[in-house]
Formats: sequence, C-alpha cells, structure tokens
Amino acid sequence: MEETKGKYLNPKADLTFKKIFGEHEDLVMSLLNALLPLDKGKQIEHVEYLTPEMVPENPGKKNSVVDVRCRETGGRHFIVEMQMNWNNEFQQRVILNSAKAVVKQLGANEDYSLLQPVYALNLINDVGFDAGPDEFYHDYAIVNVEHSDRIIEGLRFVFVELPKFKPQTIKERKMAVLWLRFLTEIDRDTVEVPSELLENPDTSKALKILEKSAYNDAELYAYSYYWDAVYNERGAISAGFKKGFNQGISEGRAEGERDKALESARQMKADNMPAELIAKYTGLSVEMINSL
Repeated sequence: MEETKGKYLNPKADLTFKKIFGEHEDLVMSLLNALLPLDKGKQIEHVEYLTPEMVPENPGKKNSVVDVRCRETGGRHFIVEMQMNWNNEFQQRVILNSAKAVVKQLGANEDYSLLQPVYALNLINDVGFDAGPDEFYHDYAIVNVEHSDRIIEGLRFVFVELPKFKPQTIKERKMAVLWLRFLTEIDRDTVEVPSELLENPDTSKALKILEKSAYNDAELYAYSYYWDAVYNERGAISAGFKKGFNQGISEGRAEGERDKALESARQMKADNMPAELIAKYTGLSVEMINSL
C-alpha cells in the first residue's frame, strides 16, 4: 500500500479526484473551461451535478459508472474521467458512456431538437495514442471525411495524456497549464508547492482539499488501497495479462483481489464509514458490506 510522505495526497486517485471535481462545481467548471475546445463566448458559467451511474433503460444492457458527470444549466452535458492505466477497452467505454448521456436526455414524447451536446474530457495518466512525444491533447469530433471543417455537433471527445504534458506547449492558455501542472506535479511526496498554483484561487482551493489532514483514517485506507489496485493493474498489463482492474474500482475487481476488497471493507466499517461510501471505494455491493 502507498504511504503518504508529504503534506498532500495525489489528486489523480479515485477518492481525491472525485472529492475535488465531483463535489465542487466551481472547480469542475474551471477545469472544463480550461481544457475543452469551447468557442469564444461559450464558456461554462454554471453547472449542476448528475448521478455518475449510467444505468441503461433496458436492464439487460451494460451498466457503467463515470468519475464526474454534470450539465450546464439548460444546456451542454459533460463527463470527466481520470484513467490511470491505458487499456484497449477505455476508448470504447468513453464512446458508450457518451452515447448514454445523449440517449438519457430525452423522454418518450420529447422532440429531438431538445438534445444538447455531450463533451467527454478524459485525463489519462499513461501514454495511449500512437502520436508524437509532444502530442498530448487529442480532440475528436464527428466530421465530414473529405471536409474536416464540417462538424456535426453533438459529441466531442477530448483525451489528455498527462505524461506527455509540458507547460511550454500551451502558454496561451494559462488556466489549462495550471490545472495540468496541478495534476502532474502534486503527489504524495510534495512538500513545496509551485507559487503559481498557490496564487491561483482555483488550484489553491484544490490544494486545500488535497491536504492529508483533511481525510479520516477510513478515507486514507481507501486511498492507499486504490494505489495498490493501480499498481496491480499496471503489473498485470506489463506482464501481458488482460485480467485485473481494467474497469477501475467503481466497475468491479478481478477475482483474485476479492479478499483484499473484503478486508478493506471490514476496516472501513470498523471505522464507522457509511456502507454507501465503502461500496463506492471498494466496488462491493451495499448488501454485502452490511452482511460483514
């Protein structure tokens, strides 16, 4: 399990990422405005959170969970994902969840004109695209094959490869640089924080949320368990195995990790952590947790 040596936790962990961007509308709005390809004058001014669980209308279809899901008041929908390890299924999962976000907008008798665009922002702590070493930002839209300037509005996919990011590549977008520096430079060993991050109101607030002292023992245990899962997945991928944690903690664990999940749940339950939160961090059902 990962030990936290500095003052802060790593913002890329499931627990911390969702606490920053899934509980603070101003911060997720700042992140989206900074990193999405929004036209001038069309910046997001207000968002409201939606449930991250993408339940299909047909119970026989696949259920899924995203990290953060929100919508602009009366308008565009946004999905934000933090993916630690790249795998072949991730792109397909992004397409599936984005399509669900379109489908779930309309009721049976509502007009198609009410459909709003869906933007999927995917932050990847890995290298997943066969592109140049400086090409870290990948913007996909539905375009005409022969005339790429002709775009069908409705779905937009943005992938950001964090390991390739270099601040000097996007100097003209200050807030984008600050958020990407926050995600790439702050980790468990951080003692001295860059002054630029402390001086900016948004990243300064996010840093406050990241302080280790703000988390209880159960949350710190869940945080450490998450990194254990990430390292196990990374090891499985490097060894050439597909089994592991391909869908992340929220979508289930490999069979060999079940005992670890149960032990973590017992620890969290002993610390009086609510069953719903234990389920969120371990992937176990509330019913199973209550039976422990």
